[in-house]
Amino acid sequence: MSVGLAQAVCECEFFRGLARATCEQLAAYSRVRSLRKRETLFLEQSKGSAIFLLVEGSIGLTKTTPDGSAVVIRTVKRGETFGEVILFEQDRYPVTATALAASKVMGFARLDILRLLEHAPFRNDFIAMLMRKQRYLAERVRYLTAYDVEQRFALFLKEQYGERPQLTPTISKKDIAAAIGATPETFSRLLQRLKRERLVQWKGKTLLLRPAFWAKA
Repeated sequence: MSVGLAQAVCECEFFRGLARATCEQLAAYSRVRSLRKRETLFLEQSKGSAIFLLVEGSIGLTKTTPDGSAVVIRTVKRGETFGEVILFEQDRYPVTATALAASKVMGFARLDILRLLEHAPFRNDFIAMLMRKQRYLAERVRYLTAYDVEQRFALFLKEQYGERPQLTPTISKKDIAAAIGATPETFSRLLQRLKRERLVQWKGKTLLLRPAFWAKA
């Protein structure tokens, strides 16, 4: 069993506070999977038997709207878990999980997690995590309604990469557009305007950002 995997479990917000031995046990029973960019981990409404921890890369969670389009409801970052809904609420994933970049995930079988939930410390941590997720979804709704697309772009970059004069996004422009709730066309027009205003410049894979741009975040 890799020491690195046990450490990833211990440092994960979902499992934080668990004894080291428990983290090692979880890591030992986990299934590690590497995903290529654009590879699907699971589909919306597919039957679920595991929850996942993102070890490397980036995962986009999308949901199909009544008109058939896919909307990104969350971009999973390193150290975050996803798919927990199959533990209690239902046995099918409510979203599709797709790798936005080359990624590595750890899968934890539903039955193993349910056994852990019989222990009060783990159960309390789990309930606290569910409350954090509920607050996240409420914040997501506020984010999409209270900020314009330029502000959402700045906030996304700050959250994902930090406030820096230059950075190299690990996901495509199309995926960034989806993550900030914009169409690719709208995002393209935004980038063109920001370039004219000398606030943002995309050079190859590197994004150059002027201090005035970060004032939007």
